[in-house]
Amino acid sequence: MDKFIKLEGLVAPLDRANVDTDAIIPKQFLKSIKRSGFGPNAFDEWRYLDQGAPGQDSAKRVKNPDFVLNQERYQGASILLARSNFGCGSSREHAPWALHDFGFRAIIGESFADIFFNNCFKNGLLPIVLPKAEIDALFGLTEHSPGYRLTVDLPSQLVVRPDGYAIHFEVDAFRKECMLNGWDDIGLTLRHAEKIREFEARRRTEQPWLFA
Repeated sequence: MDKFIKLEGLVAPLDRANVDTDAIIPKQFLKSIKRSGFGPNAFDEWRYLDQGAPGQDSAKRVKNPDFVLNQERYQGASILLARSNFGCGSSREHAPWALHDFGFRAIIGESFADIFFNNCFKNGLLPIVLPKAEIDALFGLTEHSPGYRLTVDLPSQLVVRPDGYAIHFEVDAFRKECMLNGWDDIGLTLRHAEKIREFEARRRTEQPWLFA
C-alpha cells in the first residue's frame, strides 16, 4: 500500500452518525476480491437515484443532487469528516477499499466501529478520532468555508487547520509505523523474505520427501 506521511487535502463533511458498511458499499458489489474498482459505487444508494447493480456504467447514472458528496465544492476531497460509530455493521473489508478508491486517504470522526477501524489501517486509510467539540468545529468551518482544507501530519500526529490551530490525535505506534512505511500484512511478511527463502531451502534439504 502507499505510504502515508503528510496529507494536505480538501475536506468533505458527511454529517450522519452510525454510517454502516452496507451504506458505504452495498452488498451487491461484494463479488470481487480486488481492492480497486469500488469507488464508483461508494455510498451507492445515497449518491444515485436508481438502483445500482454490478457492471453498470456509473458515469451514465443519475446522481442525487441532495447528497453532499455530489456537490461540486467537495469534488476531489481526500479527507472525510464523519460523526460517531462510522463503519458499523458487517465487517466487509470492501468498505475501506471503496473509500480509498473514491479518493479518501483519511477519515476524521468522533468514533469508529472496531473492525472497520482496523481494516482502514491495513488498506492505507488513516482513521482519526477527535473529541466531539473539535469535530463540531470542523463541521462548521467546512460547511461555511468553500474549499476548506486540512493538513494531516502523521509523524507529528496532528490535524492542522488553515489558521494554524493544531489538534493532536492518538495512534497506535505499530500501526503508525506501518502507515509511514506503506506496510500492509503482505508487506510485513515480505520484510522477512530472505529468512523465508532460507527456511524453504533448508527444509528441501532436510525433508526432501515433501518435494518429491
